[in-house]
Amino acid sequence: MMTGVMNMVADPELPASWRKTFMTLWLGCFMTGLNFSMTMPFMALYIETLHPYGKFELNLYAGLAFAVTYLAQAIVSPLWGNLADQKGRKLMCLRASGVMTFTIFAVGLVHHAWTIVLLRFVQGAFSGYINNATAFMAGETPHNRSGAVMANMMTANVTGNLLGPLVGGLLAGFAGYRVTFFVCGAMMGIVFLLTLFNTKEHFTPIPAKKMKPMKEIFAQLENKQLIIAMFITTLFIQSALMSIAPIVSLLVKSLMHGTGNVSFVSGVVAAMPGFGTLLVASRLGVKMDKIGPLKVLVFGLVAAMVVFLPMYFVTSPWSLGFWRFLLGIANAALLPAVQTVLTVSVPREAFGRIFSYNQSFQAAGAMLGSMMGSLISGLFNYQAVFLVTAALMALNLLLIWKVHRPLENEK
Repeated sequence: MMTGVMNMVADPELPASWRKTFMTLWLGCFMTGLNFSMTMPFMALYIETLHPYGKFELNLYAGLAFAVTYLAQAIVSPLWGNLADQKGRKLMCLRASGVMTFTIFAVGLVHHAWTIVLLRFVQGAFSGYINNATAFMAGETPHNRSGAVMANMMTANVTGNLLGPLVGGLLAGFAGYRVTFFVCGAMMGIVFLLTLFNTKEHFTPIPAKKMKPMKEIFAQLENKQLIIAMFITTLFIQSALMSIAPIVSLLVKSLMHGTGNVSFVSGVVAAMPGFGTLLVASRLGVKMDKIGPLKVLVFGLVAAMVVFLPMYFVTSPWSLGFWRFLLGIANAALLPAVQTVLTVSVPREAFGRIFSYNQSFQAAGAMLGSMMGSLISGLFNYQAVFLVTAALMALNLLLIWKVHRPLENEK
């Protein structure tokens, strides 16, 4: 799991300050992912304790608690990206971790579902630590190491997502849901301090008047269609991956027929993709640097489509966990490949804006996916969501094929 990270930290060809910054941002992404997954798989169960909602209402509130965060991200990310290219990505990481410290803590104090929705909207408007940390490292890393670094940055988030449901499930079962939010808020405060004192960014502030307009930068790109395709791919991937996230605990509860330790089993099922991703993420990152990220991306899309289909037929939480484990292997080839394509295809002066646009598509995908999953499960059943996500992966494959074929012909 940590081999790729340790190789980066121990690499004598990379400056000591780079290695220190990489390790700090990796840890920051890990703790951010840990915070997210400690609380979000149980958000529906937490909301359920606030009021005796019906099934449709509960699914809707759970979906909204996810969706509004990503709606806010989609709206404001380009503004933060523009500021990142002027002031640097470190400031953006501090902004995100600082605000998340207070909003996550405050969720543990609420007594109404709509208050959670409001706080999640504020959190979304100021969030983006992982994306900005990734852009931070992209700007500090040689292109011939981009694939490996992007993959290793992903393992930070994935490792956090892997451990979070297990830690959160145990903590929620022992101390309650509210205490879990208090602990997560405190952890984000630690991330803020680590980023403030332990990272160094080689960045020269650019006055707003001297910044090239995005329209001009985009006009200079060789493969505009490829960049647009990557944005749409991010939208589709995130929609598919987030479609089950708001209701995973409710699906597990239905598969367990309401008996047993639903919180803990939900945590295990939510964590399973992380195991699969960690097994292959570093290897796929190295592979990307050898054969190119597009081929790795196609592999991931095909694998995800094939894995989503059997989930429709699951009858136990353990069979669901098995297929989600395989989904994690496919997931390791998806967003890191997209980020690597963007890293090697755009000038460094536009990293902040390009990555923020990609974050907007990622947020929009998460918003659409979470609402789609909530609505489909409310109208039909939980498993029906997986048929729609498989169809999304098939559409994405068609898009990549249409864009990739002209590029191959040019070569």
